Amino acid sequence: MTTYSALTTLTGEDAAYALADAMETITPEPTGVGVFELEDGSGLWEVGGYFTDAPDAAALAVLSALHQSKPFLISEIPDQDWVSKVQRDLPPVEAGRFFVYGAHDADKVPDDKIALRIEAAMAFGTGHHGTTLGCLRAFDHLLNEGFAGGCILDVGCGTAVLAMAAAKVLPDVILASDIDPVAVDVAAANVAANGLAGRVDCVVAAGFAAPELADHAPYDLVFANILKAPLIGLAPDMGRHVADGGYVILSGILNEQADEVVTIYAENGFNLFKKDQIVDWTTLVMSKNAPKGG
Repeated sequence: MTTYSALTTLTGEDAAYALADAMETITPEPTGVGVFELEDGSGLWEVGGYFTDAPDAAALAVLSALHQSKPFLISEIPDQDWVSKVQRDLPPVEAGRFFVYGAHDADKVPDDKIALRIEAAMAFGTGHHGTTLGCLRAFDHLLNEGFAGGCILDVGCGTAVLAMAAAKVLPDVILASDIDPVAVDVAAANVAANGLAGRVDCVVAAGFAAPELADHAPYDLVFANILKAPLIGLAPDMGRHVADGGYVILSGILNEQADEVVTIYAENGFNLFKKDQIVDWTTLVMSKNAPKGG
């Protein structure tokens, strides 16, 4: 069955949600409406509606005029097997010694790589996104520099791919936390699917607030693949909970935001150890009260 999408962009979060609410009132009604911030530093938000019947182009034109958005782009969405399409479009990813793959590519795992299985339906945490790929490469670099483990935390873990990467190569039990209970359930399922039950503990937590996280400090390594604003908000707690000589791997940072993040973390006792860019995204490795890296 053919379905339809209607997409537009406009400036400002409040305006975007107001337009999304208005879309819910038109006939035929959308089966769903989504609001997303474009992660390109433009300040634009995308509003999209999905329909089982062809949307009313005139009604959408009125909404775009009233809410000062760009004209809606209406498209037909052909019926197809979306899971199979995602699997075809997301091939395995290599990041240093790590190989991230979906079950459909299990026969492609090289013998000399450390395999991490994440299903393609979880695209943001599969390693295809520049932030996750950057974190895996940064961790691989730390291992090459002699990092030997200790107390490790993956904050905002999502699929837990970073925690699992650490558990695959280091002897320690790794903590993985997320503010979203659904994400924690997904993380735990991935941990089990990778044969790491008992090696990665998944907990619901905002920042370092949960007792499980505070009790394990200080940390020798913290992964934080989130976004600039929560990274900056976490900086003081990072300073308090990371051991001297320990590291943080920070991502979810647009290239133009990196200097600000470096400055804030420097104010909390961290030196820049390594910086890497993948397309629009920067990954930072910073060390606590230790000499600067290269």
